[in-house]
Amino acid sequence: MVYAYLATPSFAVTTACLPHHGKEARVAHPTPRTAARQARRHPDAAHRAAGLPFAHLLDPAQAQAALDAERVSWRERWYSPLVTLYVFLGQLFDPDPSCRQAVARYLAYRLSSGQGACSADPSAYGKARGRLPEAVLQRLARGSAARAPERPEWRWCGRPVKLVDGTTCSMPDTPRNQEAYPQPPSQKPGLGFPLVRVVVLFSLALGTALDAALGRYQGKQQGEPSLWRSLGDVLAPGDVLLADRYYCSYWEVARAQACGADVVLRLHQRRRIDFRRGQRLGADDHVVRWRRPPRPAWMDAATYAAVPAELTVREARVAVSRTGFRTRVLDVATTLLDVAAVSRLALAELYRRRWQAELDLRALKQTLQMDVLRGQSPAMVRKEIWGRLLVYNLIRTAMAEAAAAHASEPRSLSFKGALQTVNAFAEPLRRASAAERPALQAALLEAIATHEVGDRPDRYEPRARKRRPKPYPLLTEPRPQARQRLATTT
Repeated sequence: MVYAYLATPSFAVTTACLPHHGKEARVAHPTPRTAARQARRHPDAAHRAAGLPFAHLLDPAQAQAALDAERVSWRERWYSPLVTLYVFLGQLFDPDPSCRQAVARYLAYRLSSGQGACSADPSAYGKARGRLPEAVLQRLARGSAARAPERPEWRWCGRPVKLVDGTTCSMPDTPRNQEAYPQPPSQKPGLGFPLVRVVVLFSLALGTALDAALGRYQGKQQGEPSLWRSLGDVLAPGDVLLADRYYCSYWEVARAQACGADVVLRLHQRRRIDFRRGQRLGADDHVVRWRRPPRPAWMDAATYAAVPAELTVREARVAVSRTGFRTRVLDVATTLLDVAAVSRLALAELYRRRWQAELDLRALKQTLQMDVLRGQSPAMVRKEIWGRLLVYNLIRTAMAEAAAAHASEPRSLSFKGALQTVNAFAEPLRRASAAERPALQAALLEAIATHEVGDRPDRYEPRARKRRPKPYPLLTEPRPQARQRLATTT
């Protein structure tokens, strides 16, 4: 379990590196201590460390291993690499994700655990956070998804299904952000915000974010399929890739088959179906051969030669008659050719579950506040995205453990409910003794399992808002110019 390590000595590494006296400038430890030495030097730190944000979800031994793998070390001040990591995750978890709030929480933790006070000025934390490598957060985010428990009965037809989808996130309008992630050209300079495109690969069974790729909003090789291809070998034999029509191309189908995986994709609008051709499997269901298109500009000759000259693909059409649904006809392309094992209606029902990727992105952007990022530089923007993916995976892992303990499914549980429950149990878990902790952990999982998503079949809502925004006019000129105009107005 995620929480089982709380009573182990490895937990001590979260506070073993914290100084107990003196100012930051006077503390100098040029040789970083190993986690084992830190634990031996502070045998009582296991209890105190539980108060750090997210220390009850992310095993400090795993966090320290990621730091060691990236060779991260600096002098042990108030904010050692490990402490900086946990304070950063707590900052992303909090509804108020400001540096001031994160430092205030850390200061309160130090005082409540009997340690010396650190400065309330967030500048030292900001510098430490800037030294934290992006690769550490990437490693932890991917590792947390890989360690999440997935039961065979949660899979579709016994096979793991992976969802891929993309979105965009806004960020502060700084010169460095504009250079790395320019705003859309349709917006006037000084009136728009830089945008980063994020493509995420999710697990259908658990909802965990398995991997992600980041790029510009637009430009050469910056679209969702290009970012998806940049992820490398993320599909394993036996996987099923589920995606919308944006990923339905000859190259993506060939790439999945080369990995031993199958695909279920909505047919691209440019590819027409003629059910009079191919091998007929039933009404509006047949198998055809796709011929390899000419080599695109982004593909080298050697890679093109390795792609098969033909692909065998099944195409199926399903009429959608549900009230409120915008889609009336659904055309699906798949490499699952056995109609006895997977019927045409089964393909349509599986594709309908592709909407889970939209809900997962909504959980990241709205519940975890990834929609509008706070980083003033491209490096901090990327760290913030990977940090939120890590926080997201830790919550999803707790949901999977709760589902396994209470005969449920992770997808039936509320992500926001789990997030609120984990936050509420953080302080009791910190103060609990070793004997009290197992009962609290069991109560935490039971509470998470209680918050189930309501059964709302065929739910649909109008895309409109009832609550009106404030009646302020839109800003139609850069803010410095607007301020100067107001200052000169008599």
